[in-house]
Amino acid sequence: MQVDFYQLGRDPVDQVLPAIAARILGLGARLLVVAQEPDRLERISAGLWAGPPETFLAHGRAGDGGEAHQPILLSRDCNPLNGAAHVALADGIWREEALGFERAFYFFDADTIESARASWRALSGADGVEPRFWRQEGRKWVRGP
Repeated sequence: MQVDFYQLGRDPVDQVLPAIAARILGLGARLLVVAQEPDRLERISAGLWAGPPETFLAHGRAGDGGEAHQPILLSRDCNPLNGAAHVALADGIWREEALGFERAFYFFDADTIESARASWRALSGADGVEPRFWRQEGRKWVRGP
């Protein structure tokens, strides 16, 4: 299982996540987006709607009904009611349930960097887990240590 650590610098998660979500949908897969704060989920929802019509990213929220039909589901927990094999942890908090997915995207910023470092150390030694680190350089994402 692959865990991609994304260190947010220039752009917040609600601006970064739509591009990743579009790639996941392009693969014919589904995505679960997890964050504790309702306002963060609201900003992410707005970001998913903000693109041009040809990049429409259909999504819904856990608890609103029809979860099983949503290609992207926004939730406060790691329960993939939409059958997602990919999870985006959008609030800088690692959740062990993410290891049950095929791939996890772990977004963190300066406020949550210490938690991300602890998670990196723990996951680097875990069997069957391949952690990868990404950081922003201008408008591009660069893989690195």
